[in-house]
Amino acid sequence: DVQLQASGGGLVQAGGSLRLSCAVSGLSFDDYAMAWFRQTPGKERERVARITSIDITSYSDSVKGRFAISRDNAKNAVYLQMNNLKPEDTAVYYCAGKKSSQALTYAYWGQGTQVTVSS
Repeated sequence: DVQLQASGGGLVQAGGSLRLSCAVSGLSFDDYAMAWFRQTPGKERERVARITSIDITSYSDSVKGRFAISRDNAKNAVYLQMNNLKPEDTAVYYCAGKKSSQALTYAYWGQGTQVTVSS
């Protein structure tokens, strides 16, 4: 029974920070690439950050330099540190995972956590 539980969202002012967490259970976490996506109604889903099973990270241009993804394999958790938040960062943020050696797409998704950034 695979579960991904995202948390840490909230309402912040522009320029503030949030740290999102995703607790993972039911899979071999060390073998999975993990990512954070965000979705706003009327806009396409965007992958904002990814971390592979060997700790290689990548970011969308819109968040590069402001967000940082990390993982703690001992805790089966992935994090997204978000700094200098902007109103355009407002979205529902989802964590997702895929097995690095096999999957082409992300098969496992969390329930999402709302991030709202006010001006």
